[in-house]
Amino acid sequence: MYRLLPLCFLSCLSIAAPAAAQTSHDEALWVNGTVMGRIEGSVVFFAEVQPRIGDGVSRLSQLLLRPAVGVELSKAVTLYQGYARVIDPVENGPDLREDRLFQQLTWNVGKIGRLEVQSRTRLEERWRSDGDGMSLRARQMMRFEYPLAAGVKRVAALGSVEGFVGFKSAEWGGVTGFDQVRTFVGLEIPLPGTSTIEAGYLNQTRDASGSRVSMVHAAALTLFVRL
Repeated sequence: MYRLLPLCFLSCLSIAAPAAAQTSHDEALWVNGTVMGRIEGSVVFFAEVQPRIGDGVSRLSQLLLRPAVGVELSKAVTLYQGYARVIDPVENGPDLREDRLFQQLTWNVGKIGRLEVQSRTRLEERWRSDGDGMSLRARQMMRFEYPLAAGVKRVAALGSVEGFVGFKSAEWGGVTGFDQVRTFVGLEIPLPGTSTIEAGYLNQTRDASGSRVSMVHAAALTLFVRL
């Protein structure tokens, strides 16, 4: 029996090796600038611009512009309606353009000891310039924040995981079923007022054509300006 163990180990390696070879990797820099504040009463807003530099941090691979208006249903829950314009630059041809409508529910779940937990649920209706039809996708993110010092203005450790699931594809693409998962680890650093910077590592793992997996390793930097 023990003589079979090396053979089993080699067999497992031979099976795993092709799967590993089907995963493509890219290094990127994702930068996000977000302004948020109150319009009047319980009506709030946010607006963000997010350039993503990919292909080994060599060129602009995507640009997102995403504003939204929301209503605070309680101190912990806010419901948003938003729009996003997504631009994918193409070297030899017209840029790909995507229009999204999205609905978002943000819930400050509460604390587990000193650990702060937040949930963000988003539903996206997507149209793209290179084909007809609407693609429908849901996103669920759980965010965890742990203060590393006492007080309101303190450095905190951050972690988040977000899963993407497609409900409807379109002529231009989109998926049904699992789309991608994003994980983030980093730090939240306070700025004057209530603004903050978040910096860390983001991993994006998604399905690609031909039973392949595409993985992005991104340095992520986000500025939140709270008015």
